[in-house]
Amino acid sequence: MSRIGFKPIKIPAGVKININNNLMNVEGPKGKLSQDYKPEVKFNIQENQVMVDRLNESKRAKSMHGLYRNLLNNMIIGVSQGFSRNLQIIGVGYKAEVKGNNLILHLGFAHPVEYPIPNGITVSVDANTKIIVSGINKQQIGQMCAEIRAYKPPEPYKGKGIRYENELVRKKVGKTGVK
Repeated sequence: MSRIGFKPIKIPAGVKININNNLMNVEGPKGKLSQDYKPEVKFNIQENQVMVDRLNESKRAKSMHGLYRNLLNNMIIGVSQGFSRNLQIIGVGYKAEVKGNNLILHLGFAHPVEYPIPNGITVSVDANTKIIVSGINKQQIGQMCAEIRAYKPPEPYKGKGIRYENELVRKKVGKTGVK
């Protein structure tokens, strides 16, 4: 049973929600987002909140209930406040920079890695080792950060690589000379 699906979603001032033809449209001060949804759920928009209700008690409807409630909540937060994710680059000589519409990563390879920045996402680099990814679409930001991290994930012996800001990397003990 989805407990999340029963929670009401508060609509902040300046955010407009339009739901019709299996399409959720949310517009706010930071931009517009849209998401299609399955007909197992329906949305009840009241004065300053939205309730998500399921149409039947099937397993699929129960799973869609919580999913679409959270998707709509993330869309509302995105267009009103925005999302941000931070990455850290750890390693001697590892650095990042933004040139035009590309993120250039120097990660110890023979060539720099160029990552094109998608529309709707802004990337900034602090002190050559901290990458800040921000935008209104939470899924798109998370996907971009995962793709950047995949170029050089943190290795378990020295901890070098790209990691999320508060990620804990468990280090392994290296080999010792046994006589």
